[in-house]
Amino acid sequence: MSGLVLKLNPRERVLVNGAVIENGDRRTRLSIVTPGAHILRLRDAIHPEDARTPVRRVCYAAQLVLSGDADPAEARQQLLRRIEELSQVLTDHDSRAQLAEATQALISGHYYHCLKALRRLIPREDRLLAASPR
Repeated sequence: MSGLVLKLNPRERVLVNGAVIENGDRRTRLSIVTPGAHILRLRDAIHPEDARTPVRRVCYAAQLVLSGDADPAEARQQLLRRIEELSQVLTDHDSRAQLAEATQALISGHYYHCLKALRRLIPREDRLLAASPR
């Protein structure tokens, strides 16, 4: 991989190595070429109080690595374990494909792509939780 490409909308914010950077009035495309930089698009961020469901908790754990608040080596095993737990519940083909993509990205050390794959499961999780009897 040659780096991460971020396409930012006007006034969109991104966290880069602990600094919040806000885009100007036009759409922008940034290429991040420094390996190991901590980058989190703030529109993708999950607030700690919103990490109440299994998928959101795994997303939040990946987010902590991206923001630089968690050590990647320590978080990796925990994330792999949590993704495995999700695969025990989300057994449909599409969910399994997203979980496999997240796992592969995690193994490769691409935490942003891991988060991106996991976030695609949130709407499915929301539908399942809304349909479940209370």
